[in-house]
Amino acid sequence: MTEDTPLIGLDSRVATLLKRNDAGLVPAIVQDATTGRVLMMAWMNDEALHRTLTTGRGTYWSRSRNSLWVKGETSGHVQQVREVRLDCDGDTLLVQVDQVGPACHTGTTSCFDAHLLLPDAEAAR
Repeated sequence: MTEDTPLIGLDSRVATLLKRNDAGLVPAIVQDATTGRVLMMAWMNDEALHRTLTTGRGTYWSRSRNSLWVKGETSGHVQQVREVRLDCDGDTLLVQVDQVGPACHTGTTSCFDAHLLLPDAEAAR
């Protein structure tokens, strides 16, 4: 993300639909647009959502760094956003992307590869 990215702001029609947490954030579930696989979960504030919608690049709010980050800006593992949806309650975003390289910072395809807590009982039969 460059400093010259315009800060016009999130469309008020979209902003009024969002139910944010106390920190002004909304969870964003990121899904591979082709396979449907869930890749990661991240947080978005209004500016991150605005930039995602206007640039087509997955942009999120880092709670640990207290700043915006564009997925793949340093790693090259970018997300080209195909579609963004808001759930029926207005409290969760679904971001469908074309992912280049691994989505997880650990180098795995998905952030949900590390711990299988309940195997698919139907598949085991």
